Amino acid sequence: MSRRGVQVFDDKKDGFFSICDLGSQWSLQQNDFHPGGLFASVGQMGIGFGPNSPNPRDDGGIKAPFADLLLKYLPSQDEIRIVGLPEGEAASKTKKKVGLKLKIKVSNPSLRRLMSGAVAGAVSRTCVAPLETIRTHLMVGSSGNSTAEVFSNIMQTDGWKGLFRGNLVNVIRVAPSKAIELFAFDTVNKQLSPKPGEEPKIPIPASLVAGACAGVSSTLLTYPLELVKTRLTIEKNMYNGILDAFLKILQREGPAELYRGLAPSLIGVIPYAATNYFAYDTLRKVYRKVSKEEKIGNIETLLIGSLAGAISSSATFPLEVARKHMQVGALNGRQVYKNVLHALSSILEQEGIHGLYKGLGPSCMKLVPAAGISFMCYEACKRILVDEDEEA
Repeated sequence: MSRRGVQVFDDKKDGFFSICDLGSQWSLQQNDFHPGGLFASVGQMGIGFGPNSPNPRDDGGIKAPFADLLLKYLPSQDEIRIVGLPEGEAASKTKKKVGLKLKIKVSNPSLRRLMSGAVAGAVSRTCVAPLETIRTHLMVGSSGNSTAEVFSNIMQTDGWKGLFRGNLVNVIRVAPSKAIELFAFDTVNKQLSPKPGEEPKIPIPASLVAGACAGVSSTLLTYPLELVKTRLTIEKNMYNGILDAFLKILQREGPAELYRGLAPSLIGVIPYAATNYFAYDTLRKVYRKVSKEEKIGNIETLLIGSLAGAISSSATFPLEVARKHMQVGALNGRQVYKNVLHALSSILEQEGIHGLYKGLGPSCMKLVPAAGISFMCYEACKRILVDEDEEA
């Protein structure tokens, strides 16, 4: 194909350019490359327009208008440099993962742990609120004897809103409770854990003691909210909200009623929290040893936390049942238990061994993912909340 010059103006000289012959000039062959053109990156499209182009179309081509201005104001070829990356570095840049990394500077390490624990508690409890409601009804036998029956009764009477009844109180209780609990565990565990090469400071695992301390401290500070939450879940028509429940309990039953069932709660939380945190810490160490990786991802943390929750909840469930029965108290003519042993023996006598594990299925369905989500959110928040010298 013979080469033809590009028409910049048509025959009528009316100021409009023609592109009918532009295709004949587009060539990406190596021998046809002209580095000096204005559009050098598109091959020959800009022939005759650059300051360092070849002869201005001696074969009959048209010299572009304003070519002298281009020669005057455009930089020469020697002044133009293309800056790039070496091949190896460019490849590594392209392989780098693209993602949003949120970092919030919080200089106080204690505040970072408290904030992370509060977020972890609120998120985990909201995710499993329907399972918590069904579990509470099953424990006290107020809406049926099976998960399906309780779920059906709640949906018929209250709809989806009934599954989240008392969740606001739960979040208000769990957020500070989880913040205190995780903060206490991290703090005590770091103080008791020996550094590499040192002898153990105590004869038992540090995470076991730290978990027990974490459970006790959080329970003592937030137990009244737990009792009010249980009352709001069971007796939905007796109270008009959190404040109303607090006032009515204080007026009718006295301040001591806010701590009814505290003894079985403390007795139950010590083995539960100790087992939960010990299992979590041990499983993390095993994972690091097997995978030979120091950092643990979110999915792995979720699975490890869920497995730890399953172990601890199964071991301490009878005490949880006794605590719920004692919290309900004498409502609707229920039996009032003197202490945790009285509650356990009465339930065992009336309902058998099955009564001590009533609601274990939905309890595990609730506690297992709640523990996993809580640990995952906690570790993720700790990575987001960093000190200035920790920021990457």
